[in-house]
Amino acid sequence: MRVVALLGLFSVLSFISPVTPLSAAMPDNLSKPTYAPVEDTISQAQDIPYPGTMQLEVDARDNVQGIFRITQIIPVAQAGRMTLLYPEWLPGNHAPRGEIEKLAALEFMANGQKIDWIRDDMDVFAFHLDVPEGVSEITAKFQFTSATTASQGRIVMAPSMLNLRWHQVSLYPAGHYVRQIPVEATAIYPPGWRAASSMRPKARQPRTDNLNRVAYRKTDYDTLIDSPVFAGKNFQTYRLSRRVHLNVVADDAKFLKPRKSHIAKHSKLVRESEALFGSHPYDRYDFLLALTEEMGSIGIEHHRSSENGVNREYFTKWNDGPGRRNLLPHEIVHAWNGKYRRPAGMWTPDYREPMRDNLLWVYEGQTQFWGYVLGARSGLFSKQDTLDAFAAIAAGMDLRVGRQWRPLIDTTHDPIIAARKPKPWSSWQRQEDYYNEGLLIWLEADGIIRRESGGKKSLENFARSFFKGKNGDYGVVTYELSDVIEALNAVQPYDWAGFIQERVYQTTDEAPKNGLTLGGYKLVYNATKSDFISANDKRRKQLDLSHSIGMVVSDKGVVKAVMWDGPAFKAGLKNGLTITAVNGKAYTAEMLTQAIEENRGQMNKIEIFAKNDDQYSNFLVDYSGGLRYPHLEKITADETAGEGGQIEGGIDRLLKPKTR
Repeated sequence: MRVVALLGLFSVLSFISPVTPLSAAMPDNLSKPTYAPVEDTISQAQDIPYPGTMQLEVDARDNVQGIFRITQIIPVAQAGRMTLLYPEWLPGNHAPRGEIEKLAALEFMANGQKIDWIRDDMDVFAFHLDVPEGVSEITAKFQFTSATTASQGRIVMAPSMLNLRWHQVSLYPAGHYVRQIPVEATAIYPPGWRAASSMRPKARQPRTDNLNRVAYRKTDYDTLIDSPVFAGKNFQTYRLSRRVHLNVVADDAKFLKPRKSHIAKHSKLVRESEALFGSHPYDRYDFLLALTEEMGSIGIEHHRSSENGVNREYFTKWNDGPGRRNLLPHEIVHAWNGKYRRPAGMWTPDYREPMRDNLLWVYEGQTQFWGYVLGARSGLFSKQDTLDAFAAIAAGMDLRVGRQWRPLIDTTHDPIIAARKPKPWSSWQRQEDYYNEGLLIWLEADGIIRRESGGKKSLENFARSFFKGKNGDYGVVTYELSDVIEALNAVQPYDWAGFIQERVYQTTDEAPKNGLTLGGYKLVYNATKSDFISANDKRRKQLDLSHSIGMVVSDKGVVKAVMWDGPAFKAGLKNGLTITAVNGKAYTAEMLTQAIEENRGQMNKIEIFAKNDDQYSNFLVDYSGGLRYPHLEKITADETAGEGGQIEGGIDRLLKPKTR
């Protein structure tokens, strides 16, 4: 009936006229609105000084209910309309992530009188108000309400610590580059708490009351937003170098027990980083590290600091595996790659202009590459853990079968498209693959440079020439794709434009793993789970069977991910199901892995009984390959004979420390 109806409709449309627009057939007496484009009345940012200095005070004492209370004094030059903006496009987030929904109790006053405000009907991050005659400054008061559960967003204020992020607790006037807006910020912390930031407190703090008040030196709004604070009851600072400090807050003081060897490895990280790039584009650098299950996890780069949230046992269970120890190496690399050198499309004059993320495979991909390399060189990761990480990354990227329709370049838009929300079929839809696939691309680039130069050069030469800047310069130097290609050719002539076109802009059948081969290794699979994968499963509370039946299961038996077109997918399984039985026996993780291994080489199907709400179903998984986990194995001399030359052992040399 549907086919007949459609054919009938097609006949009617054909009778009207095959070339006449459908709207032309509509009766003339019907109402037909027309669209008038909305005029943007908000002033564009100009590179001119703002008249006066903003005063910002943040009362951060309510660590029970998680409410920041803000008073902000904003100078005004003249009466009339004024527009204040709440930061929307946030550096390091690669997307419009300003939490405008958490702003509350907004009011403005001037000369003791209330000033009404109205939100812009197109840009909800903008507030308009009319400044009366004779007013030289206005006072804004409002609240930022931290998430109190993970379902509401990231928790930034917890009973024993907080993360003061200035973009969440401030407004700024439209019409000016943010670097042209002076500001003096003050924070009031809970009694006895200590705080750390790359911003320096004033030399002399006013003591007009008994509050734990910290007044920071005058700076510009751009630098303020780039200088977050970690504060807490259980706090310790460790000096890593003359310029770099590790500031740690913890849920409980018992987790603040690093060994001297742990701190020494972080110090080595700093030395190795500065040796790699040949400079330090900061006057000082502060790692802000939270050991917490109370405050939300995080990993965000800033020019002179980074926000890092890891598990409580980061130090106390050091020997249980590398855990999140690749986070700090990644974030400090961003001081050079992402902050000092930044894609032109990702530098904006304020936090209203959209960012263009198409070079994230350089910004994040090469940072991911150097993060793992520096982790190994500093000893935060063992060499074997690093090799196992490379194996897991290469194998994981091979499972992203969505590369058949979606090229890597398109994943650079994923922070905006998906906002890091879960996807039903991430292996088919793809995610922010520019991180790990970017790592593989740059590993291959390193191998090509070593091969073409006869082992005389490597990607280190590119890093030093492209990212090196003046010591202490925490400004920004932008670049385009053409600059990347030119710099690569300056290190080692090659068809880098063609290489990038093929690896980044074209669809493919498999991940770019040639860097492993050029580096002297090949990807293999066996039934032994590496320590790296075991530690990752433990941290994430999951069982990763991606490379066997094609599924990841939580420690509660809930299906977290199903690989597109894998055995579990073909059996009908999907995310969200709860497994209750395997081959007729009550489910345990051990039962599932045993069933997979016992079916190796057999003709049987693995029976997985699962429920979705109150519906129960039996799924027959056709898989007989046994447990499979990825590893790297050294290529032998015989295997290299047909590869067009001797393998130079590039990965082994890549991971060797460069400093004492």
